[in-house]
Amino acid sequence: MNSFELKYGCNPHQKPARVFMADGSDLPFTILCGRPGYINFLDALNSWQLVQELKEALGIPCAASFKHVSPTSAALGLPLSDTLKRACFVDDVPGLDDSPLACAYARARGTDRMSSFGDWVALSDVCDVPTAQLLRREVSDGIIAPGYEPEALEILKQKRKGNYNIVQMDPSYVPQPLEHKQVFGITFEQGRNDVKIGPAHLANVVTAKKDLPESAVRDLIVALITLKYTQSNSVCYAVDGQAIGVGAGQQSRVHCTRLAGSKADTWHLRQHEKVLSLPFLPTLGRPDRDNVIDGYINGNEEDVTAEGNWQKYFTCRPAPLTAEEKRAYLDTLTGVSLGSDAFFPFSDNIERAYASGVSYIAQPGGSIRDDLVIEACNERGMVMAFDGLRLFHH
Repeated sequence: MNSFELKYGCNPHQKPARVFMADGSDLPFTILCGRPGYINFLDALNSWQLVQELKEALGIPCAASFKHVSPTSAALGLPLSDTLKRACFVDDVPGLDDSPLACAYARARGTDRMSSFGDWVALSDVCDVPTAQLLRREVSDGIIAPGYEPEALEILKQKRKGNYNIVQMDPSYVPQPLEHKQVFGITFEQGRNDVKIGPAHLANVVTAKKDLPESAVRDLIVALITLKYTQSNSVCYAVDGQAIGVGAGQQSRVHCTRLAGSKADTWHLRQHEKVLSLPFLPTLGRPDRDNVIDGYINGNEEDVTAEGNWQKYFTCRPAPLTAEEKRAYLDTLTGVSLGSDAFFPFSDNIERAYASGVSYIAQPGGSIRDDLVIEACNERGMVMAFDGLRLFHH
């Protein structure tokens, strides 16, 4: 099959729509269930590249959760602590510790659960039963993987009344070195962004403090490969082998850093004992719990602990998580890594990153204010490498 007709394009009024191979060759994937749409395929093919490259770079099974052509998170298949299992709503998943792939998706989905609602999933390895069981209970649009265990495939085919989008990717597929895109009837051509990101890109440490531990090298590689497939401008915070905050598509660099930092803070605060101990009504579903937790941490549209509100969510009224308690908790954090897809033009990015526990930074360098950015890192005892890579993605 070299062409697949889509129901519509990005929006229902954009017809006709299809995906096809311009050279007449077969498409490098097989649709095992469902009928993926235009945006589904954008998510699928971008997320597949991310997990394929991350697995190649670090040799560990990994997963990504994508929404609207940017990752909400990407994560390696490392074990989860009991606290993190509770924060990610996976403390009751049988066989989780025995499946690195399931651990990877538990981390990726658990990073930013509100943004991951209705996500597209990418797996670097053959989908196993624990991963399928974990995915079965989440609201998700589809999945791409290099293969599926027979039992795992049957579990996934039961989702969405048998219409869950399941795509099997040919892992040996290599795209052409030139890629094309049309805008307003005009064709753009460029070489593929085929740079292989690895430890060598972190050798140019420009701060007074030089020590980059192996864990930081790993996390910076996770952040940079994640950024390679994130709509620009973008910044990514990472720790413990997973992206914990992605700020995508902002016009201002510091807005990326703030957005990603606020998501990273929320991820950390989900592990605060007051959050883990929230007395939810047993009838409250998982997506609603995510919304309430976000409101409890960030004080959004309604005060979920206020009289008249708390009764909708809790068996008893919880004490608020105060600004002082949040700041005290976040001030204990260190060892977070941060990657940027372009240089930092001002030191305000460093100040904001430091507030979220960032100790290690990778960015291209090349700003006329590099000296001020380096000085800001030195004042805070941070380590920064100039990787020389701009990773814009549009």
